[in-house]
Formats: sequence, structure tokens, C-alpha cells
Amino acid sequence: MISQFFVLSQRGDNIVFRDYRGDVQKGSAEIFFRKVKFWKEDGKEEAPPVFNLDGVNYFHVKVVGLLFVATTRTNFSPSFALELLQRIARVIKDYLGVLNEESLRKNFVLVYELLDEVVDFGYVQTTSTEVLKSYIFNEPIVVDAARLPPLGPAALFMQGTKRMPGTAVTKSVVAHEPGGRKREEIFVDIIEKISVTFSSSGYISTSEIDGTIQMKSYLTGNPEIKLALNEDLSIGRSGISSYGYGSSLGSGPVILDDCNFHESVHLGSFDVDRTLSLVPPDGEFPVMNYRITQEFKPPFTINTLIEEAGSLKAEVILKIRAEFPSKTTANTVLIEMPLPTCTTRVNFDLEAGVVGQTADFKESQKKLEWNVKKFVGGSEHTLRAKLNFSQELHGNITKEAGPVSMSFTIPMYNPSGLEVKYLQIAKKSKAHNPYRWVRYVTQANSYVARI
Repeated sequence: MISQFFVLSQRGDNIVFRDYRGDVQKGSAEIFFRKVKFWKEDGKEEAPPVFNLDGVNYFHVKVVGLLFVATTRTNFSPSFALELLQRIARVIKDYLGVLNEESLRKNFVLVYELLDEVVDFGYVQTTSTEVLKSYIFNEPIVVDAARLPPLGPAALFMQGTKRMPGTAVTKSVVAHEPGGRKREEIFVDIIEKISVTFSSSGYISTSEIDGTIQMKSYLTGNPEIKLALNEDLSIGRSGISSYGYGSSLGSGPVILDDCNFHESVHLGSFDVDRTLSLVPPDGEFPVMNYRITQEFKPPFTINTLIEEAGSLKAEVILKIRAEFPSKTTANTVLIEMPLPTCTTRVNFDLEAGVVGQTADFKESQKKLEWNVKKFVGGSEHTLRAKLNFSQELHGNITKEAGPVSMSFTIPMYNPSGLEVKYLQIAKKSKAHNPYRWVRYVTQANSYVARI
């Protein structure tokens, strides 16, 4: 059970606070923020998601810049608490449409009504958006999403200067459009987070994909949905699926190590034609989670060269090449590389004529950061950095520098090859033709190249 729940802004302002049991001091929000902001324990500058302070357990997750926090004095499961915080954030977003400081402040009555139904005296009751609709009576005050900056999931589907069709990330599941009408549409997002490690010689040491098929429905009447995946999809390297069904399709180009499904999904025909049937609940939910460890072509290759340029100098050359098609663009690419602790100054040399690139030396952390706003598929970019040291390294530069890591988002691209072949909605009438959006995105979970 939890004692308190609160939401803090990036400045530490207390936006939402609910005390369920009264056994934790009232100033816990201020104590928590001060501890997190100036965290210096264990040689780290960022607080872990779970820590204990003066007998109080603090659990927190960061969602679009907001801190969702729970406290308790009991021996509470950390994984359960963190999952609860994520679900509370998701429920609030389902009802408000936009999750940010302004929407929380404008809808504080609705938010407190939700919290009272989700948690009762510290015990969780339900986190289902659909179930909560029977108990929630306040209407959301819709925040104008057009003037909001693209934060978190809202920025996943930005391609160049154009936004992908639809407004799934900024719509409430209970509010109606102006005029009382409700726009009939459904969104299916295939989100893959990849982990790749390159050896010092440039070969792939480890590779893994953690994927999810996320759905958000704005359909009235809860019609049945049929979602068809690749017919040559197989589960388990031996062809036996993790939920007990045997694969009759044999091995194909898309092989999942394991997967699990939402409770609303019916698997009656999945083993025959790889079709999922479900009646989608209100709100956003994962239809299917999956994991792949088979080899795949990484979206970027990283080449690093370090050369000594004297007793107290060295030069680093970073070369990044995009291996995906030219019609695809990666957004917010960040390349980081730890440097020797004796590094005092770094001079950067970017390619002539490039725009949207910046390089910086974070002296307190002894690392270089290279930002590429847009990385077009098939292109290659190079950064040269001249390092100055306070003492001689005697040939140990490569031992103290690296590894090189990358973070990025690539809309409309997925390395696994998993596809939604079609999205079928049971029609109530001939005039009933909802909008359907299927979108893909790849993100870096851990993308590292050793030197």
C-alpha cells in the first residue's frame, strides 16, 4: 500500500498531492525534490527510481517532464509501485488528452476524482480507463494542443516538418469534438526499442529488440477489431510459441523469441493466419509485447579513431553512417563519448556547410556530446575533436575514453520487419468507416560502440 501520491513539475512545484494514510510527514514532496535535484550518492548524479530516506520509501517515474511520486513506510514491491505510477500517468492522460502542467492545473477536480477511484486508503482499486468511466462524472477541460511543444510520445511521429495524421497523443477518450460529435478513429503504433553493442573491431556483439504494438481507440460502440500480422511470423526458435500454441507456419524472416498479449486479445485464429481479434477497451493499451534477439541490420554504424597528437594532445574522429533508406529521417540524434579524466579542453571541427548540428564538451562529466537534429538515411556525418590533457596518458587514451553511445528516434521505420498487414473494423453500417492510422517508430534503448 502507498501512503502518498504527488506530481511535481520540473521546478519542484507541487501540482497534485493526495495523502491516503497520514503516516508520512506533510513536507515529503519538498524533501523528495531537494534530494533528487542534488543527488550525489553512489558516484551518480541522477537519483534511482527507488530510494529510502529517513524510513520513507520513495518511488518515482518521469513522464513528459513531470515527476510522478509515491511514498510508503511499508515493505512495498518496487516494480509494483513503478508500474502503478506509469498506469496512473496513462489513465490521467487518457482522460485529459494532454499530459502536462497546464492540463493538470486546469483539470485538478477531475484528476483528484480519478485518484480517489484508483487508490482507496493506499490500496489500488483499478487502473482501467474503461472501468473508471462508470465512476467519473467530471468533464475534462481540453488544453489547446496546437501550441504545445512536442514532448515525449507526441514527438515520436514527427517526420521532417510534417506531423503524422491524427491526434491520438492529444485527445481525451471521454471528451467529444465541438458540436457533440466524436471523430471515429483508431491508432496502432508499432514501437521498437533496440539494444546493440559493437565490439572495438566494429562487429555486433549483442543485439535485441523490445517491441510493443500499442493501440488507442476512439471508436463508439466497442466494435470488434481484427489485426493481421506477417503470415510468416514465427514465435520461438523451435517454432513453439510462449503461450502454448504450436506454430504451424514454420520459420520465417520475422522470428519472435517470446511475446505476450493484452487480456482483450483472442488468439483463436492467430496460429492459423497470424490474425489478432479483440474488442479494444477505452484508452491506450499494449495489444502485444515481444522480444527479438535474432540478428538484424542496425540503423547506424559507428567508426571511431583516436590518435595522439603530442604528449598532451590527441584527436578523436567520429564517423556515423545511417544504414536505413534515404526516404527516412532520424530525429534528435545524440552521440556521447566519455573522455579521459585529465581532459581540460576540446576543440570541435564540424563538417563544412552542415546545419542542425552542435558539439559540446561537458567538463563536469568529462564527455563530449554531438547533436544531429535530423539524420537522413544513407547519409554520413563526421566529427573531429582535438583534446588537450593536463598530464601525459602514455598511450592509455583508448583505455580511458569511450565507449561511444547513441540515442535517436526514427519514425516510420522498424528493423524487425514486423508489419500490420491490415486493420479491420466490424462495421455497424455502410456509412460507418472510421479512420485508421498505423505508425512505426524505432528508438535506441542501448546503442553502444566500444573503442
